[in-house]
Amino acid sequence: MSDFQVKINGISVDVTKGMTVLQAATKAGVKIPTLCYHDDLAPFGSCGLCIVKQEGSSKIIRACAAPVSEGLSVITHDAELFEVRKTILELILSNHPSTCLSCIRNGECELQNLAAEFGIREQPYEVRLSKRPKDISSASIVLEPEKCIKCGRCVQVCQDLQGVFALEFIGRGDMTVMAPAAMLQLEDSPCVRCGQCVAHCPVGAIYEKDQIADYLKAMNDPEKKIVVQIAPAIRVGLSESFGLPVGTVTTKKIYAAIRRLGAVAVHDTNFGADLTIMEEGSELLGRMGDGGLLPQLTSCCPAWIDYVQKYYPDLLEHVSSAKSPMQMVGAVQKTYWAEKMGIDPAKLFTVAIMPCTAKKHEAVRDEAMYSSGHQDVDLVLTTREFARLIKRVGIDFLSLEEEEADNPIAEYSGAGTIFGATGGVMEAAIRTAYNVVTGKELENIDVEVVRGLEEIKKGTVDFDGTPVRVAVIHGLSHVKEVMDEIREAKAKGERAPYEFIEVMACRGGCIAGGGQPYGATDILRKERAEGLYEDDRRSAIRCSHQNEAIQKLYEEYFEKPLSEKAHHLLHTTYQEIPVYKA
Repeated sequence: MSDFQVKINGISVDVTKGMTVLQAATKAGVKIPTLCYHDDLAPFGSCGLCIVKQEGSSKIIRACAAPVSEGLSVITHDAELFEVRKTILELILSNHPSTCLSCIRNGECELQNLAAEFGIREQPYEVRLSKRPKDISSASIVLEPEKCIKCGRCVQVCQDLQGVFALEFIGRGDMTVMAPAAMLQLEDSPCVRCGQCVAHCPVGAIYEKDQIADYLKAMNDPEKKIVVQIAPAIRVGLSESFGLPVGTVTTKKIYAAIRRLGAVAVHDTNFGADLTIMEEGSELLGRMGDGGLLPQLTSCCPAWIDYVQKYYPDLLEHVSSAKSPMQMVGAVQKTYWAEKMGIDPAKLFTVAIMPCTAKKHEAVRDEAMYSSGHQDVDLVLTTREFARLIKRVGIDFLSLEEEEADNPIAEYSGAGTIFGATGGVMEAAIRTAYNVVTGKELENIDVEVVRGLEEIKKGTVDFDGTPVRVAVIHGLSHVKEVMDEIREAKAKGERAPYEFIEVMACRGGCIAGGGQPYGATDILRKERAEGLYEDDRRSAIRCSHQNEAIQKLYEEYFEKPLSEKAHHLLHTTYQEIPVYKA
């Protein structure tokens, strides 16, 4: 229902109070150019590309930030506006290197696209580039300051969306830079490596550490046997890189592509997700049964783990000791699977395709990630790197015939698949924990209370008379509310307000992780999540405890969840990390 009408280039548009001129124009089918604007962020108005004329007034307004008002009529395009916008772009380009062909964002750069749209072929202004050096201190993220266009997106994301404050505006006027606080190296800042700055940067000023060359080197090494696993969110993320509709599941084509990339075996991180539920769920039920410390916090997301180690070290004992699915699979590949295949684990080169930049750091985080006696996961590639790798070696992804993964680390449940969406870990845990507690299967297996994009989801699940209070959080800026509840209850000596809490660093969960295809909005997040939920609905088994390959793994190797061997290979510990390194 509309509140009133406005006119966009003479077209009447029904609008509601609170809409911006940019939103009204979009509704009218008019595209206003933007560079600093992003659907996830509060309008900042820094680039000035979205200026429009207000009819009957000399005012020039910025469409991204200007609210609609009754009777408003604007002109979005004319010769004068075109020239102003072109000049803005030319000025931005005067502070930006012309190295598009060698840039990681070539073909996916918002500035490059706008320059093409405006037909910019010459540079009328003197080029002045930043002399700040490239920052490669992080194992996950690279900062390239000379490409920064000062749009401010990275600062907004880091501070407002994530609450991390690793990046900020420093200086004034023409000397303003976006950089880690106190001009530190990124690795010495509060950065948690979530990669949301990467996902929101419109150009190539911030990007994931590209390790495609490391894969190709292993691929050409006759002594290396490559084994690859793919995360739940990859099956709905990679499709966008090849022009398929958002949310398209391409699991079996991905398996086929991996084999053409020289892998001796293709495994699925969903198997590890099922294994995580068995370990993490057993840990939760143990805490609930023997008066252990509650609530239990999930441990699948490495950026969240980094965040809690830095900002809530007093609550580390609440975090599950279970490793992430990726690390569990890596440990199983270099022990159980290597033994079954008769392969020397020292010759295995284990690769994980992940939607996440923080996973690159997790793989080398500490000695627990070497539990097999070797580095459990040797290399992590993001979804974007994987897409580039497929294209680089000449694989026609869309024409590939579907193939299966390799057992025993191939079978997975629908519960493992939905790990990729916010609430998915919680829902998977509920499905299995209900069975363990009651001896029955959950009647309605779709746990709607934990689904959706509400920032904090709270609810109570009835375990046949036993209430289990849960909370699901995505986006680190929303963590404080729930963490403060835990602290307050502890300070008063009262019962914890929840039994189990899931935290994912990125809005929407892994489907919109820092390594996924660019351009994620809430519309895309919903479509990606729906792809995972549809894959779950089509699964022959939908609960982790029903996975026969997992059952066999315990029979043959681990004996039972939380056994001594399981603790050694599948669990870890956490320590406080200073927010700023000395």
